Amino acid sequence: MSEGNYFGVESVAPDPRNAEVVYAAAGMYSSGPAAILRSDNRGESWNLFPVPFRMGGNEDGRGLGERLAVDPHDTDIVYFGSRHDGLQRSGDRGRTWSRVATFPVAGLGTPNPHHTHAGISFVVFDPRTGAGGTPTKTLFVGVADGGQHHLFRSIDAGASWQMVPGEPRADLLPVRAQLDAYGMLYLTYSNGIGPNGVTDGAVFKLDTSILSWQDITPSSALPKPPGGFMGLTLDVQRPNTLVVATVDWWMDRDTLWRSTDAGQHWLSLRPLSKIDASASPFLRWGEAHAKFGWWMAGVAIDPFNSNHIAYTTGATVYASDQPLQASGARPILWQPWVKGIEETAILALVSPPSGPALLSGFGDIGGFVHEDLRASPPTMFTNPVFDNTNTLDFAGRAPNIVVRSGRVRGNLAMAAWSQDFGRSWTPLQLPALTERTDPGNRRREIEAVVTVTADGLTFIATTRVPALTRDRGRSWIAVRGLQDFARPVADRVDARRFYVLDFEQSRIAVSDDGGQSFAVLRSSGLPAHPCAEQPTRAEDAWPLLATPGRAQDVWLVCRRGLYHSVDGGHSFTERRGDLVVTALAFGKAKADGDYPTLFAIGTRGDLKAIWRSDDAGASWLRINDAAHEYGRRFRVISADQRVFGRVYVGTDGRGVLYGEPSP
Repeated sequence: MSEGNYFGVESVAPDPRNAEVVYAAAGMYSSGPAAILRSDNRGESWNLFPVPFRMGGNEDGRGLGERLAVDPHDTDIVYFGSRHDGLQRSGDRGRTWSRVATFPVAGLGTPNPHHTHAGISFVVFDPRTGAGGTPTKTLFVGVADGGQHHLFRSIDAGASWQMVPGEPRADLLPVRAQLDAYGMLYLTYSNGIGPNGVTDGAVFKLDTSILSWQDITPSSALPKPPGGFMGLTLDVQRPNTLVVATVDWWMDRDTLWRSTDAGQHWLSLRPLSKIDASASPFLRWGEAHAKFGWWMAGVAIDPFNSNHIAYTTGATVYASDQPLQASGARPILWQPWVKGIEETAILALVSPPSGPALLSGFGDIGGFVHEDLRASPPTMFTNPVFDNTNTLDFAGRAPNIVVRSGRVRGNLAMAAWSQDFGRSWTPLQLPALTERTDPGNRRREIEAVVTVTADGLTFIATTRVPALTRDRGRSWIAVRGLQDFARPVADRVDARRFYVLDFEQSRIAVSDDGGQSFAVLRSSGLPAHPCAEQPTRAEDAWPLLATPGRAQDVWLVCRRGLYHSVDGGHSFTERRGDLVVTALAFGKAKADGDYPTLFAIGTRGDLKAIWRSDDAGASWLRINDAAHEYGRRFRVISADQRVFGRVYVGTDGRGVLYGEPSP
């Protein structure tokens, strides 16, 4: 699929009468396009129907649901509870849509870029109120926007709607709901839409026959700890049995609550559980054991097997296939249920000429050493653990020396160095940092990029006044001749040389004394006007690169072309073509060539793809195809210096990919 915004899914709904059919509401952010996807063969292929209303599959409120529902008696009818445009209905299996004009909440309209709406949180049919081939008469719809009323019912197949009387207090928002075979509607409530910021919540059930409410909120002790509820599932095989998940119970830790008597009594499953994270060892976050979970917006009991249950967390999906009535002697065993699934943003990739094949920098989960490309690494980067690893660099002639930089919560800049290819780390004490502000005087993320010389003996840190250390951070020396926050690039062979791009003047500054001082060159061949945009985030692809294995060999990625220097930046040759390159990487040369193979993320016309050049950028060959688009969410690129043609691509939401020429 080529449209990246379709990779954020708001909701999934199976056809209740045809197991081959499933729908997905696809739209990651309200700023991009949205579509309804329908598969008629269990997901082997999909029909795609663009829709005029916006979605927010990765915005706040992404755990609400299910927004998408298929009428159990007339499966041509599908409803979708939108964030911004009210209740939507299709009468032709998702192909065309129109807003239900009679629904009392029309939606708040598309928000500004920095805010979202929850909109309609769920649509639930009562299958007892209909017959085959005619629309189901009774529907319940929840609304999680602010207001006095949040639950509405129709008893005439959506022709008219009434609020359900006796609702919980107005500050509690209904986030999920399910109806059992006896007409009991179970609902989880929170005072926010999540995933963060929820401080209160409840669980209720509604007898839909008489519209009578009952508070069945579980709690280990009174008063209930801060936090709310979200995930909800009913056990179809065992009447009156249900499981709910907490959200944002940070003080008391999140858990799953299970009741076997319709919510009268509850049992917390977390104390009875054990997590086996061996299939995805990073889930331990460098600790002895993995956490039970947080942001647990989804939980589901298999309707055909009550012993098979799965729940989502902010890190993975866990599943168990054993009875939940476990005792302390035999805990409930949960394991990752995610083989073949990635939902991670990659910020940095490097492939050294020796040692492990790949090192990666991830958002949220730090990063990894990839010794075996076919298996999950045994641990993430530790000592320290970063939230985000923004940059990685290794010494060109001593690739066992690696530096990483990033941040932890609160935008605290962090760095570390390794002398064994990233397998173990030592914290790097950075010089004093100062936050950068943009022209609008808004705070920007603290920069903490660290670069290492070719011999691995000197580190330079990008701070307000760039500084270098030759004693692994025990002392720092201010670098002379650079602008604030300048970012040096180390020559891959000559340990004395660094290069810096002046974006405003389109000039190169060079150091010949190991980074202690810089002087601006009078480079020939560069355009007079600024040709490269300065990245606004530390993890963005940097336009100035030094070629591995070649002294004084430098490339500059510009808006409309590439510029190449073989004399340390004194002169450049333009490599103009029809490919607009946004990120560049160097791989092993062909057997009959002596110059590294170039790989690029780039656009030709309107085609964004992965490209390879075997002739130093004179021509380019597309190396992915229509079956390997990944939403075109290509974020970072690296290439193997030991295996010709092997390229690594970090995506925004699909993990790390690698490819190589077919036999």
